[in-house]
Formats: sequence, structure tokens, C-alpha cells
Amino acid sequence: MLAKQKDITDHQELETIRRRRRELHQIPEQALDLPKTAAYLKNELKNTSAEIIELDQAGSSFLAYFDAGQPETIAFRADMDALPVFEETGVEFKSLHEGKMHACGHDGHMSMLLGLADRIERRKDELKSNILLIFQAGEETPGGARLICDQNVFEKYNVQSVFGSHLWPMIEAGSIGVRPIEMMARSCEIRVYIHGKSAHAARYQEGIDTLEAGCRFILESIALEKGIDEKQFRILRFGKMEAGTVMNAVAAECYMEGTMRTFLDPVFDELQSGLIQIKDKLEEQMGVRIDIDFSSGYPAVINDEFLTEEILERNPAIIRLEKPEMISEDFSFYQKKVPGVFFFVGTGTGIPLHSSHFNFDEEILKSGIDLYEDLAFHPLKHALNKNRG
Repeated sequence: MLAKQKDITDHQELETIRRRRRELHQIPEQALDLPKTAAYLKNELKNTSAEIIELDQAGSSFLAYFDAGQPETIAFRADMDALPVFEETGVEFKSLHEGKMHACGHDGHMSMLLGLADRIERRKDELKSNILLIFQAGEETPGGARLICDQNVFEKYNVQSVFGSHLWPMIEAGSIGVRPIEMMARSCEIRVYIHGKSAHAARYQEGIDTLEAGCRFILESIALEKGIDEKQFRILRFGKMEAGTVMNAVAAECYMEGTMRTFLDPVFDELQSGLIQIKDKLEEQMGVRIDIDFSSGYPAVINDEFLTEEILERNPAIIRLEKPEMISEDFSFYQKKVPGVFFFVGTGTGIPLHSSHFNFDEEILKSGIDLYEDLAFHPLKHALNKNRG
């Protein structure tokens, strides 16, 4: 009888998870202004005892706080924003906002955090720490996590550790993947403007060829990246180059865009200073003028080693990932504040993130909720700083 009742409860929970994910999928909103999404989430949280906390300077972001009367707090985060993508999944619950889509799984992330809220409500008397749920706008752009950190949320609620996750198409459906230390890369977008002088190709010596300078810049940047210790995860590549107006004239202007991904600050600094040295050399040798802009980007997602190893030891089914991913995530701003761990939850589909065909079976979300529940009700030895060391 008890087993049958559990089956009914599990089925009801899955149906709730599925309903929420699909309803959220239909109302995608971008960046920091997510009024429909935030209103939906707050309405779903009404049946819990969580205190809803508005944030003045973080767009539609808000907090849901379960006060267990404890001195310390553990935080969990879900991002809320969608992408400027025209959906091509063909599902019945497709986006109602043309040109916008939850193509990165944030609808799933929100559903997991709502599922955790439901489980906390059922077991709140068992909590050994307060729980702070962070519903964050602007992960894709412009970095809503930093805006939340700037409001001293972690200090106010004495947050000791933070956890988050991302749906991941390249691992088995419902599996959890993680690795200590390097998880996702620091990002920096690079824009290079090269200024020279046009001349007819037949008299190219009278010009200053920015296309040649651009090619040399790219080749030397590749050599620079290859010169870094092979043990260091890093990327330096250019994906866009524009120069010239006609086939038989020296290009007076050249514009390039690239990306740099690293984990360690010294590696980042070495690549950045190396590009500036290439710029200086080409200016001297070729007579061009080069301007380089480096974006600030997001810091690297660096999983706390103590927490991650304890999680892997406690949960043998979790996959220890061999390599980090070179894409970026603004969860890293939280890890600058407190120790944290970021996980991947497998969709098993192989459909890449940001694809107009991105989709998944909602049953995988239960794995993420199970993980969160375990972390919330059975704090890790190192989850509370007083126990660290």
C-alpha cells in the first residue's frame, strides 16, 4: 500500500514538473526584464512558506527564502531568461513569443528549483540550515548574477555555499556530471580594428595593407595560444574578419572578432599581454594602427574542490567529468562570494544548447531535484564554512 502511494506521489510530482516546464517554455523573455516569468514563478511559490524577496537593481530577479531559524544558509540558483531564437521543435507547447525561445534549458532549471521548494515545504521541520532560492534574470546577458551579488544578498542571509546546474545534452539522460576546480571557462570577447591606407593592387607598395596585417595578427595569435603549457585549458580563436571593398585594392581597414577562454588569471594575462605585443610589433613593422578592445566577460566557474570531492564520494552514481567545458556561465560570480558547485544534468539528446530544436524529456529534471534535496537536507561537511578544514 505504501509503495502504491509513493508511486502515485511520484507520478503527481512528475506531472507538476512537466506542467511547469511547459508553461514556462511558452512565455520566454530575454535579459533582465522578465515580468511574465517572474509572476508565474511567484504564483507557483504561493503554496509554500517561502518569503519572496524583491531585488531593486537586478531586473526581474527575486529570492525565495525558507527561514529554518538557523544561523547559516545554503543557496540554490536557477536562471530565468531565454534566447532570441525562432523555435523549430514542433511541440504543442512551443513558444508563444515569436522570435524568443527557451533554447538553453532555463525553463527546466526553474522547474527544478520550484520542485525543490515543494520538497522543502513538505520537510521544512527537518532543515539544518536556512535555504535561499535565487531566481536570476539575465544569465545570457548582461550577467544578472553579478547584479545580485552587488546587493550583498550573500552577506545579508549569511550564505555559506551555493549550488546550481545546467541541462547538458552530451551526457546520459538523467545523469549528473561534475568535476572539481575547472568546470566552465572565463570568457573574453576580442575586437580588433586595424587602420591603414588604400592603394591600387598594382601599386600596393604605396598603401598600408590591413588585410595582410590582419592575417599576420591571426597567425601570430594562434602561435601565441599554442605556446601556452598544454596542461592549461584555454582557447584563443578569431571567427570573424572583414576587410576591403574591391578585389584589386589594398584594404584600408580591417575588423576582426574573436574569443578568449581561460581558467587561470595568469594564463589570461599572458594571452592578453601577448596580443598587445603582437599589435605593437605589427604597428612598428607595417605602419598600421591597431586598436584592441577586450570585454570583461564572465569569470571562470571554479567548483570548490572540498565540496565537489565530498559530493562525488557521497554519490557514486554522479559522473566525474574528465574535462571542463570552454563555454561560460555567470554562476561564477556567486563562487567569487562563497564556495559553490555547478553541475550538469544530462538530457541525453545530443541536441546542442541554443539550437532552435532544443528539447528534452522532463523526467530528467527529477534527478536534479533529488540532488538539490539531498544537499538541502543533508548538508555536506564543507557546505558550512564553520566546518571547513
